[in-house]
Amino acid sequence: MNHPLIIQALRSPRGRGNDKGSLRSLKPVDLLAQQLSALAQRTELDTAQVSDAIMGCVSQTGEQGANIAKLALVRARWHDSVPGLSINRYCASGLSAVHLAAQQAMENDSFAVGGGVEMMSRVPMASDQGPLTHDFEFQQQTTLVPIGISADTIATQEGFSREQCDAYAVASQARAVAALAQGRFRSVVPVVDAQGAPLLAQDETPRAQTTLLSLSGLKPAFAAMAEKYGLDRLMCQRYGLEQIDHVQHAGNSPAMADGASVVLLASPAAAARHGLKARARILATATVSVDRTLALTGAVQATQKALSQAGLSLADIDLFEINESFAALMLHYMKHLDVPHSKLNVNGGAIALGHAMGSTGSALVGMALDELEARQARRAVISLCGAAGLAVAMVVERA
Repeated sequence: MNHPLIIQALRSPRGRGNDKGSLRSLKPVDLLAQQLSALAQRTELDTAQVSDAIMGCVSQTGEQGANIAKLALVRARWHDSVPGLSINRYCASGLSAVHLAAQQAMENDSFAVGGGVEMMSRVPMASDQGPLTHDFEFQQQTTLVPIGISADTIATQEGFSREQCDAYAVASQARAVAALAQGRFRSVVPVVDAQGAPLLAQDETPRAQTTLLSLSGLKPAFAAMAEKYGLDRLMCQRYGLEQIDHVQHAGNSPAMADGASVVLLASPAAAARHGLKARARILATATVSVDRTLALTGAVQATQKALSQAGLSLADIDLFEINESFAALMLHYMKHLDVPHSKLNVNGGAIALGHAMGSTGSALVGMALDELEARQARRAVISLCGAAGLAVAMVVERA
């Protein structure tokens, strides 16, 4: 069967998404342009052969507005013939961009690039002031609650305790710290400033000192908000619960981050014509939408749909790279798909490594390929859920 090929997948290290982050001095367009430049250089790609470049970016305003995909191509001095498209599918944006770029590569028998960028230190979450975060009347009418409250509701439904969520978070931190020490992230491209001086060579968000004891002192992040706006009562009425257990806090939630990532896709014929070897092929991709209020359970259904389209079972998958939207959602994913923790986010996830929203999906492609290659394993599932019930999954196979 003729599958789209992944020629290369690169990502920046993730910087802290606050005023102490090492990447904060760089503009988002420059961070993305550096990844595009590295992609062209490493593959010796004639960029005039690229039919499209599609980039995920959630907060498309200010420095991340005005079609940052095309502007980063210009900044990276790619050929003017390459179009650019910026998309927003919330946290699933980067993987959706890879999916759409793969379709473009196949339809045009050419190359295409999918990726993403988000610099939360410079363009904070919800800076675009859209109705999801800033229109309270709309939120009430549509029961679109803050996703942290959705996560707490799911934890309550499933009976996940705070201790279970914290244990997962500690494991994510430990795995990320070990992976960094062992140099397991081979797809990372160090970031430099305008003068070429190093800014950041590896992810800076993991916290090696994290323990169950240190997490036990953190206050629930969403309890006060839920009380103020009557959201606990709403969720209890909607889902038949007696109370909401607020188990999510800053230590078991995804860390805000700065990051950019790019993936070069090709049709098999285009890769052959230009003598480029693939790292992997995309076997299937699925996009779903689930209960908009619970919002964050869709990675399960997206995974099931993608595997069905690929004609595979869960037993055929060696690794699962699933965005750590919240610790409770990882426990939910493992429970409902019977995925062992030994196969899930083996080098840590967004709780430790950070979540640069528009970039995370495409960054996970490189992380999955790095680990498949290191293990000489065959297949991985990559999946992310997002606000309003959106979710995407992709099945990749090492070439």
